[in-house]
Amino acid sequence: MSYLVLARKSRPQTFAQVVGQKPIVRTLQNGLLQTRVPHALIFSGVRGTGKTTLARIMAKAINCEQGPPPEPCNECRSCKEIMAGSSVDLHEVDGASNRGIQEIRELKENIRFMPTSSKFKIIIIDEVHMLTTEAFNALLKTLEEPPEHVYFMFATTELHKVPVTILSRCQRYELKRVVHAELAAHFASLAQQEGISIDEAALNMVVREAGGSVRDGLSLLDQVFSYCGENVTGEEVADVLGLVSHEVIADLARALLAKDLSAALNNLDKVYSYGMDIKRFINELLAWFRSLVVCSVSQDPARLLDLPADELALLQEVVAAYSSQTLFMMFNLLLEGLEKAAFSARPRFAVEMTFIRAVQVDDVVPVTDLLTRLDDVLAGVALPQQQVVAPQARQSIPSPQVTPQTSRQINQQIPQSDRGKGSTGPSAAQAAQATQSRGDRPVAPTVTEKKSIPNLNR
Repeated sequence: MSYLVLARKSRPQTFAQVVGQKPIVRTLQNGLLQTRVPHALIFSGVRGTGKTTLARIMAKAINCEQGPPPEPCNECRSCKEIMAGSSVDLHEVDGASNRGIQEIRELKENIRFMPTSSKFKIIIIDEVHMLTTEAFNALLKTLEEPPEHVYFMFATTELHKVPVTILSRCQRYELKRVVHAELAAHFASLAQQEGISIDEAALNMVVREAGGSVRDGLSLLDQVFSYCGENVTGEEVADVLGLVSHEVIADLARALLAKDLSAALNNLDKVYSYGMDIKRFINELLAWFRSLVVCSVSQDPARLLDLPADELALLQEVVAAYSSQTLFMMFNLLLEGLEKAAFSARPRFAVEMTFIRAVQVDDVVPVTDLLTRLDDVLAGVALPQQQVVAPQARQSIPSPQVTPQTSRQINQQIPQSDRGKGSTGPSAAQAAQATQSRGDRPVAPTVTEKKSIPNLNR
């Protein structure tokens, strides 16, 4: 027989073997014990989290000859037939290739008949969101009032594409990504069963690349086991998967925060020497700075960041050395620059230019400090850190003191013929009084009449 991959070899056969999804497993088991199983179930979630697996386990539990137990026995004829894929009363339909109305009509015709050898007929439609609108409409009435001997189970990765009329007739279960700790424990157990030793660094790399998907992680483990043999180390995993350890990413992040451009470029060259894809590297670096920001603002970063304890301790060590404003500024700058670099014709040059801009940006002054300085200026408090030098003012010419005797002398100097004439301007006494009131204020310059410039183009 050909080699059976880990994803198929280690597929759970009971609810207890399902990795994660404890609330959903508990709900399904309680429904079996209380005989409250709905006639239509729909499982949604990201790839590789156990949607089809849960549907098959549920089918075995419903048709188990030991009664409706919370776990299928896997020993009776019905359970063995379902495990072997030879049960005539379990119909698995690929919604991507059997998506038309004709296939649904044939399915409706089939479920009219009683089950052949089991208690119920189970219809599992995988990737149900791929069905056409006509196929969904043809299924509505049957799904609302199915025969008593039929159960429907749907699985989809894109729940939003399923019509609301279908969703309203089903009991929905949304599967979540498996957390880091549970996935690492599961992979370590599988490695032990295969007789392979794997260190913690290698395990964390595989779990991180799996992204919460059990099937993706098992496919990576198959590849790693084939390359490394019986002993798996972090360096070998980085080589076979084209990854860079988080220590290198952490050194690069610390160099940027410390404004050490030489160290940042050296770490970037080390990343390129590993042959890491530029988009993956950019995502890793942005994810690291995002984790720094979360650690700086959250009281419980372990709940928000699904990371091992050693990486979380490293993040908190970096956060303690820098202010939150500095981390925000650096994260925003890298987010804008590196996203452009991912689509650049010369991505390495764009990344290096982003690093140069990052180390040249001065530290951010908190807004509260700026407001405090503004309040001090308005209150007249001197700022010792800033010396404002005012331009040298022009020396004012003191105005002469106007006395009654001076006023008589001015009147005597005015000709007799001009004293009675009306004048639009102020009198000499008024001018003197205005000069005295102005004091030492600088005098505005006289505006000369604007002369017209002849047009030379005529």
